[in-house]
Amino acid sequence: METKSWVLITGGAQRLGLHCAKRLVEDGFNVMITCRSHRQEWAGEPLEGVEVLLADFSTVEGIEALIADIDRRALRLRAIIHNASTWMDDSEGAEAMQQMMMVHMQAPYLINQAARRWFGADRQGDIIHMTDWVAGQGSARHIAYAATKAALENMTLSFAGLLAPDVKVNSIAPSMILFNPDDDAAYREKTLKKSALGIEPGAEVVYQAVRYLLDNPYVTGSCMELNGGRNVKPR
Repeated sequence: METKSWVLITGGAQRLGLHCAKRLVEDGFNVMITCRSHRQEWAGEPLEGVEVLLADFSTVEGIEALIADIDRRALRLRAIIHNASTWMDDSEGAEAMQQMMMVHMQAPYLINQAARRWFGADRQGDIIHMTDWVAGQGSARHIAYAATKAALENMTLSFAGLLAPDVKVNSIAPSMILFNPDDDAAYREKTLKKSALGIEPGAEVVYQAVRYLLDNPYVTGSCMELNGGRNVKPR
């Protein structure tokens, strides 16, 4: 049986998830990430120390296939970071809600239920839900996205009580962390003005939050907001 301790990051192929995966490897963890397909750039620059698992969270069958894969590997997990996320506009109707429910709610729900058998009895484990600051605010333009992230936030509380004391369950709720390359100057300026600190912090602040939750033995059922002071910004 595999005795090494692993961190599983869902949706870890790019941006915040990939940054956290690489930093965890640097800090001595064994890391697996899930994604729907291999990225072209990995052919020339393989991900050192990161194992890639292909998984499709758009169906229950796809989620259960990942669970079965991990069961077969008999891995001992140190942590699960539910980073998989999808963003669809409300104009896409029922399909948008359905797909985001699968990724933001159904996948974490089923994986967390299975995870009890993946954590070792010799040390405390962690589950971290990557939610969104908007989950606590609502959104007139992105109702389905905000609602499904809010449901994931609520599951943090339920699983924290269910899995204690063996597994701590917390969430991280980022606001704007990292711009996309094609975001124009006007959008960037408008977005930065929404927070009190007014900066683009970069992915490392998310990793710092992850490490705090992994390293602190007395935090569960909590949400760490990374919003740059949007809640105190004068309106």
